[in-house]
Amino acid sequence: QVQLKESGGGLVQTGGSLRLSCVASGTIFSIETMRWFRQVPGNVRELVATVDTGGSTAYSDPAKDRFTISRDNAKKAVYLQMDNLYPEDTAVYYCNADVRMTATSKESYYWGQGTQVTVSS
Repeated sequence: QVQLKESGGGLVQTGGSLRLSCVASGTIFSIETMRWFRQVPGNVRELVATVDTGGSTAYSDPAKDRFTISRDNAKKAVYLQMDNLYPEDTAVYYCNADVRMTATSKESYYWGQGTQVTVSS
């Protein structure tokens, strides 16, 4: 099986920064696209940022110019540097990855358990 574990969430004041980390473990042959999502209770889970195997990135409009996604393939990790945080960024943040367990298996979609980010005004 594959596990994704996030860390780095917490409480920060408006304008502050946090760096989220997510490390994959288990039976892994390769990791394709990695993503960060966030969810506020009662709302749908929304995509924040993606990074592909080549390092190309994409961001949602709220994340552009404030958040930076990166990955370390050797560590099977993805990161989200969040700067200039607003109270509207308060949410549970989830990492997500497309993982191939063997050379011949199809990619499967995995989620972490989430980490809470709270931005106080």
